Amino acid sequence: MADFTFTRLQYASGNWDVDQRMPANLLDSLIQYTTLEVAPEEQVIPLRDPAMLHAPFCYMAGHRLVQFDRDERANFERYVRNGGFVFADDCNHDIDGLFARSFEAQMAAIFGDDALRKIPNDHAIYHSFFDFDDGPPTTSFELNGWGDDLVHDYLKAIVIDGRVGVLYSNKDYGCEWDYDFRNKRWLAEDNTKFGVNIVMYALTS
Repeated sequence: MADFTFTRLQYASGNWDVDQRMPANLLDSLIQYTTLEVAPEEQVIPLRDPAMLHAPFCYMAGHRLVQFDRDERANFERYVRNGGFVFADDCNHDIDGLFARSFEAQMAAIFGDDALRKIPNDHAIYHSFFDFDDGPPTTSFELNGWGDDLVHDYLKAIVIDGRVGVLYSNKDYGCEWDYDFRNKRWLAEDNTKFGVNIVMYALTS
């Protein structure tokens, strides 16, 4: 049985099926750098399906509206409060796009207005496998002035009992890592290494 399966959450609103090559790329990195037994393909589970409650790591992303229905909201809250980990990535790479506004509103409605907060750049997630001394690595989308023309020097999180339950990014890591894993040889530095940190934090914290 695999130690890790990449689980993508399918939600009824918006476009959940973005950055389709990213999971294979990240799985390749986990095989390269860690000793985890990795399931070779991502699994897609509807957020309203109770099966998602058993995944140690879930990913959700998109460009558009996030509006959970009753069952989706109940599963999301139960999962996070009971020790699950969700990595949510805004593919608009801005702070005022539809995904950002609607996702943040959903988190406030479920966990409270102040639950989603910036995490410090010396947080354990930046040292869970590789070291990122300056906090979250910058994406090419930010450097190219896409979206809001900002480089986000922080990530946000919802912390439950001292542990990150929801990690939230406006940096568009999903699209940054959305390339065929065989093209890594052209990069000066493998930009998926931070993804390895996120997974290792989710599995070990």
